[in-house]
Amino acid sequence: MDRQIDKLRKRREFLSAARGRKRAMRGLVLQALDRQDDAPPRAGFTVTRKVGNAVTRNRAKRRLRAAAAEILPLAAKPGYDYVLIGRQDTPTRKWAELLADLRDALDDVHGRRSSKPRGRSSAPRSDSTRSDTGKDLPHG
Repeated sequence: MDRQIDKLRKRREFLSAARGRKRAMRGLVLQALDRQDDAPPRAGFTVTRKVGNAVTRNRAKRRLRAAAAEILPLAAKPGYDYVLIGRQDTPTRKWAELLADLRDALDDVHGRRSSKPRGRSSAPRSDSTRSDTGKDLPHG
């Protein structure tokens, strides 16, 4: 089921996608708009300067594009526009977790939410995601 995913290129396409459904995950924010047609799905990517310098932002965009190339051909619906927005954790998040974030966000915006509860859990947080010094792990 290898479908072609077109690109969003114009500012107005990004702005119209912002009016659709949104889902914020730790590694990314997904915006999805149903265009009400049967055209192939389209995707756009953006990372703001709050994430970091140009090198960090480009790394985040490359990771978002790679995750979208892996997940969207299987999970995207025809007639939808998707915008993936990078967050602070996008450049350093583990690859499997970033893919899971995208899958969960897609399920949520399409109304196929799994049985996982929403919101914060009361379970204690694992320290496995942080380094001993409290700084971000190297991403090279």
